Amino acid sequence: MLNRVVVAPSGFKESLSAQAAADAIAAGVRRVLPDAEIDRIPLVDGGEGTASALASATGGRLVALTATGPVGEPVGTHFALLGSGETAVVEMAAVAGLSLVPRTRRDPGATTTYGVGELIRAALDQGVRRILVGCGDSGTSDGGAGALQALGARLLDADGAELAAGGRELTLLDRIDPAGLDPRLAGVELLVACNPFNVLCGERGVARVFGPQKGAGPEQVEELSAALENWARVLTRDLAVTGTDLRLGRGTGASGGLGAGLAALGGVLLPRFQVLLDHLDLDTRLARADLVVTAEGALDHQTPRGKVPAEVARRAKLSGRPVLALAGTLGEGAGEVPGVDACHGILPAPMALAEALVRGAELLTDATERALRMIVLGARLPAAT
Repeated sequence: MLNRVVVAPSGFKESLSAQAAADAIAAGVRRVLPDAEIDRIPLVDGGEGTASALASATGGRLVALTATGPVGEPVGTHFALLGSGETAVVEMAAVAGLSLVPRTRRDPGATTTYGVGELIRAALDQGVRRILVGCGDSGTSDGGAGALQALGARLLDADGAELAAGGRELTLLDRIDPAGLDPRLAGVELLVACNPFNVLCGERGVARVFGPQKGAGPEQVEELSAALENWARVLTRDLAVTGTDLRLGRGTGASGGLGAGLAALGGVLLPRFQVLLDHLDLDTRLARADLVVTAEGALDHQTPRGKVPAEVARRAKLSGRPVLALAGTLGEGAGEVPGVDACHGILPAPMALAEALVRGAELLTDATERALRMIVLGARLPAAT
């Protein structure tokens, strides 16, 4: 019955990459279905692993370099050149991701996207015609201000002094001098793969929704919200932005507002799966499956808002394929994700988060085995008369 299983997970933040998750699930499938054909499709959402996955899928390569990390210190990082050589993929998480911010230094008012701008400059040095920026897993809330500074813009306070790094500094922003922006930006297509549900400002603005995950308390959430309101206003005025609402436009809040900053430079904000999954021939591979297994760190009411399991389930259902979703935690709404036929948590018993993160691969493999044995058992039960 189950001759071909497609394994299409996302990564588990701070525990497993998408590739590691796919390998762990495949190991669990093998325990139950040793002869099944397993098609592993580690999926990226613009966050960690995006550059590597797309380089591998297109026969491209990674370019290693050192750039400014989110807390202002140098980090080893990379971007990808896809197989054609005309497109570079800049993964913001590889230089400004939450995993690069030590837990003792998680201050979203101080972290910076400066390294993202440095990666874009390095990609321009390669002579590419297109730069795809993947947004996700960010450790920043500076609206992309650091990236613009790295690309040559000057952010000035009322006295004409250059702003320091970090989102809280944007409350002091009086004007932007774009004269020094890298002129090569005008000659490339800048595409930003982002979650379209994330907006920069307002009640559902990025500081309020994601600030607490990055270490912001209630007062700092409001401080950052006000700072990003000012950022959107000055950015729109001084870079003469038309046609895009930097406050509430779809995707402007991606990666702590990096979407808004890049949109002001002419970047096109696109739903991340529209630009990322086409490289993987996902629909064709899902259509050939007897069972689709997807996974992510959490499955809940937020999953339908641009998360990998929801997108996999939506596409799988176009071909009528059954979908099993595995997750580190099952929250409210986990059983109501459209297209997901069954969901299963990977924890066999309560345990500390630190232990679960370390044991992620083991837990995911064991949970896959348990879920598959139940599926096989169900298939063997006599049909009701």
